[in-house]
Amino acid sequence: MMYSIKMRSAKGGPHEEGGKHISGAERILREDEIEEELINVYRRAITHEKGKPDFINLKIEAIDEDKILYKKRLNIIQHKVSSKEEGLKLAKELLIKNTVSEEAAKEGISSIQKLKESIHGAMLLDKDSGKRIDDKGIKGVRVTGIASADIKKYKESLKRDGREGLHLEEALILASKIASCKAIVAELCWSDDPSYVIGYVGTKENYHRIPILKDKGNPVGGRVFFVDTSQLNDNYTLEDLIDYLEKQIVLIE
Repeated sequence: MMYSIKMRSAKGGPHEEGGKHISGAERILREDEIEEELINVYRRAITHEKGKPDFINLKIEAIDEDKILYKKRLNIIQHKVSSKEEGLKLAKELLIKNTVSEEAAKEGISSIQKLKESIHGAMLLDKDSGKRIDDKGIKGVRVTGIASADIKKYKESLKRDGREGLHLEEALILASKIASCKAIVAELCWSDDPSYVIGYVGTKENYHRIPILKDKGNPVGGRVFFVDTSQLNDNYTLEDLIDYLEKQIVLIE
């Protein structure tokens, strides 16, 4: 039996009552792995650099294993930049190379930079016009139901590549599910952790890791998914796309 474990923490009360988001985590595990991982995600909640929460929610749900999809991990491409400006310029170039218009790439970057607080999920933008096509507001589209198919093998493969760290482990799994979603051609993301300035551009095949995409100390982050709306129709709607991101269980191999 497989189970989904989700943790979210906030300060000032629950998220639904206006509490400030501190941290979150998701794991998909066998029953014998749950106890140890519950301790790990609890420690993560109470030791986060954004502060100590006064609200922690832990949720455990059984998963129907017949409904799990398995998708491949993206390739990691490490880039070098020496400033935020260089990083943002590179991000725009990478998006344009992956069928996103220059106008939409600029709008994606600007959409994250203009946020007054971190968006909880992702903004969905038309890859050609740059217009936002979801109606989720500051909540955004939340991508859930993801994990590594074999966490030990996954961490070992990253270590062999010379890539380690919790931020990368989790972001790469998330980006790999997003890349597997029909009609999404690219993703732009940087973290809301104040000390973590690394971000990435995700494409259908690659995870482009960019060392600097924001100023150190900036507590606001966000993510944008660029959608090829020409692929949306009566048989595959925007609602179907969002449903895949928010509900479909995907394990990354």
